[in-house]
Amino acid sequence: MIASRIFDGQTILLDRQVLVLNRLWQAVNVTTVRRAFTLLFQGEAEVVTTSENERARAGVDFYTHDFESWRTFSEQEPAAEMIRTVAFRMRVPQTIVLSIFDRLPRQEIRFTRHNLFERDRNTCQYCAKIFDRKELNLDHVLPRDRGGRTTWENIVCSCIPCNTRKANRLPHEAGMRLIREPLRPRWRPFAQQPFSGNKPAEWRHFLDLAYWNVELGQE
Repeated sequence: MIASRIFDGQTILLDRQVLVLNRLWQAVNVTTVRRAFTLLFQGEAEVVTTSENERARAGVDFYTHDFESWRTFSEQEPAAEMIRTVAFRMRVPQTIVLSIFDRLPRQEIRFTRHNLFERDRNTCQYCAKIFDRKELNLDHVLPRDRGGRTTWENIVCSCIPCNTRKANRLPHEAGMRLIREPLRPRWRPFAQQPFSGNKPAEWRHFLDLAYWNVELGQE
């Protein structure tokens, strides 16, 4: 396997994120460079690139490479980040496209503090202000001692002042109202975190931004 022939000391590069597209070129997951090389070597995926030279030569925005052509391309157009093996060097890919997989997988969303913050966009659901997460609480809309459950539909992000003001009451009893109804999100599996500027710019071509901008960033 290709990973077994890679020199030691490159763990950081091997753990970098790679966007995975299905064969319809829809983003379905995020994997590591290590796994991407394995899929490439096994012929189960190809690397997607946006090389200026390739665009000029092929007249297309994106170009794909199998293992051998990616190896050749890496020799012809070396990059700052390269994986070194005993026999050759290869560029670190940013995006791969699967050869046969064409479904959009779904999975149950874990009910965690992180995912609640993602759903509510780090925004207090009473005053609509954005806060650092350490300045936010998780509030039971219907208090627990009045039968309120710890569920997606009854938990919202709340800043400390709003949480203190609401206390052990319903929002309307405290003269407050929610800015949106708390709902269980429906996410694509790869979208556990909102798209941010530190992701490769190439990914923007394949990510449906609508999925990143809804209440919880759809997994």
